[in-house]
Amino acid sequence: MQKDHSQGRSLNPRHTSGDEPGWIAPRLSPGQRRAPARKTEATSYAVVPGVTYSTWTQTDARGPIVAHLLTVDPKAPGVGVNYLAPKRVAETSPLGTMLEDESKAVAGVNGDFFDIGRTGAPLGLGLAKAKKLLHGRVEGWNSAFYFDKSGDPQIGELPMIARVRKHRRIDVTGLNQPFVARNGVGVYTKAWGKTDGYTMTQGQRKHIRVVWVRKHRVYKVRRVLKNNRKIPGTILVGRGDGARQLKKLKKGRKVVVKAWLKGHPKMAISGDRPLIDDGVIKVVDNRVMHPRTAVGVDRESGQILLLVIDGRSSASRGYTMVELANLMIDLGADEALNLDGGGSSTMIARDATGADQVLNRPSDGYQRWVANGIQVTYKP
Repeated sequence: MQKDHSQGRSLNPRHTSGDEPGWIAPRLSPGQRRAPARKTEATSYAVVPGVTYSTWTQTDARGPIVAHLLTVDPKAPGVGVNYLAPKRVAETSPLGTMLEDESKAVAGVNGDFFDIGRTGAPLGLGLAKAKKLLHGRVEGWNSAFYFDKSGDPQIGELPMIARVRKHRRIDVTGLNQPFVARNGVGVYTKAWGKTDGYTMTQGQRKHIRVVWVRKHRVYKVRRVLKNNRKIPGTILVGRGDGARQLKKLKKGRKVVVKAWLKGHPKMAISGDRPLIDDGVIKVVDNRVMHPRTAVGVDRESGQILLLVIDGRSSASRGYTMVELANLMIDLGADEALNLDGGGSSTMIARDATGADQVLNRPSDGYQRWVANGIQVTYKP
């Protein structure tokens, strides 16, 4: 039987985790399209040496936007960039709260799209420096910002590889994902949190198998998924063909699961799609406007660009995907990745007094609880 590894990606790509409706950009005449945007009210300051915050208003025929940019030199003394998240994968938190828990954090933006209103888990991959892979997919949501094993920032496809040692026919499709792919096997660890019942199988109750592993030994096998159960070691959840693949894992059997990202990067976080690849715009939507968050890499300078565009207000209409890509190119990015937008879009950085400030205007009117982010750290 042909495997279906679908993890629920819509044929019409999502713009925000909440699927909020976007404003529709007016159609422009050729003359309006050629008219240059007008920049006003530009200000900037150094957050720490090697990290600069800039903001400006930019107005064109479609209306005004307010942009917020963190320019980060990852090779500056003491500056670092890392994955940011709550203690558990299936948990959300305001960006400011997550940054407060990191003693070296001086700035950050929200990160990946996530399973809003359900498990709260990110849809893609997450790897923090000096830590094991927290969550990921074999395929389906692997466009990522990452630092390669040489420590250089990159943007590109970053698939997960997962194996059950000595059981090559077990088709692991995800690690700590919001749900198990149809006909696949999902692996969940203590990092996930507690079980979410049949939410983990998209409501499927038949043809599933749950293998509980502790200290690399199977200690129980079940055909039901209970809610709010601690995961003391690892559980493997199979659906359809995946459930049949798990039949050989009997009580007492040794089970060792390994999962890693291709190329063994040092840090990684995913977004839903690349905006720019080697200077070429990869998106086509120039109609739907939303608040936006993006990350880019300037190859010439080695700088990382963290950009947030306010939206859904008279002061800032939001950007289309094409506009976001164009601005990233104007700022010097050779590669760029779209992160979660809408009410999730948030940027925070230290001000001159050393206090953390929300620099943009989140469209919900407050910080949304999100799944993860990108943090900028500094150690003098």
